[in-house]
Amino acid sequence: MKWISVAAALAGAICLALGSERQSVGVRAHAAEIRLHPRGHLRLLGSWPWLLGGLLMLAGITLNVYALATAPLTVVQPIGALAVVITTLLHARTQRVRPSSTTVKAISACVLGSAGFVLVAILATQENPAPTRSQEVVTAWIAAAATALFALLALALRRRPSAFVYILGAGVLFGFVAVCVRLASIHILRGDTGGVLGLGVPWFEVAILVASGGLGVYFVQSAYQHGPPDLVVAGLTVIDPMVGVLVGILVLGELEPGLPVWVGLCMVAAGAVATLGVVALSRHHPDVVARREAAAAAAGGTAGAS
Repeated sequence: MKWISVAAALAGAICLALGSERQSVGVRAHAAEIRLHPRGHLRLLGSWPWLLGGLLMLAGITLNVYALATAPLTVVQPIGALAVVITTLLHARTQRVRPSSTTVKAISACVLGSAGFVLVAILATQENPAPTRSQEVVTAWIAAAATALFALLALALRRRPSAFVYILGAGVLFGFVAVCVRLASIHILRGDTGGVLGLGVPWFEVAILVASGGLGVYFVQSAYQHGPPDLVVAGLTVIDPMVGVLVGILVLGELEPGLPVWVGLCMVAAGAVATLGVVALSRHHPDVVARREAAAAAAGGTAGAS
């Protein structure tokens, strides 16, 4: 069963990578309309690349949900790091650019750091198939606070957009979505009753799934508009599993007792490597550099004309 879950997670990562690249193409094709009109994102519903990307991402999410429901989070989440490599190669091919050595090093840091963080977390965590109601409520409150914070940031970023902040928000929000999917699947597979549709899933977990997932989708689409797709996928595959593992350790009681100090230090080091990789990618990616140079040239032209 675990190998079937791993295969589903692998197929999901491929679908997410392909879908991310297609949706990025759709968003860029309608970038001007999105900037000019408050409801410009609705124009994407008429973009075939964006719709195809959405279908692929839906398939990837479905496969990932199955993997999360049938295998521990610490087994499933590292596999998503493969999507970074796939998306980078696709983006380089479609844009006909060769990834620079700095880009390759940054992506390597993202993949190795993210995978290392979660793999070390396997040593630090014990599977907790039956979290208490109070643990679920605390998780929901933390997720609600994070969702409200990033909703306020979304309003603040409308005038000064930042691809890095959009990616950070999407990673945190989808991290909580993954946690809620895991908790909901436990109720369903255990045969609990009551809750939403009589499946035993508390209403507040469904509310978090809808709110965090919806806002996370908005952040991802905004990140596509202001950054390359491989940067978006890199941020998600680094931040998403970290959020899931930290919630599991700090809230859901999955921390193994009596752990040596070196395990915690390894997790901190792996997280730092992955985070530095995302920061480096957000500054030195060829696409980001080209955007920065174009903005500087436009600002210089405006200053010269005045």
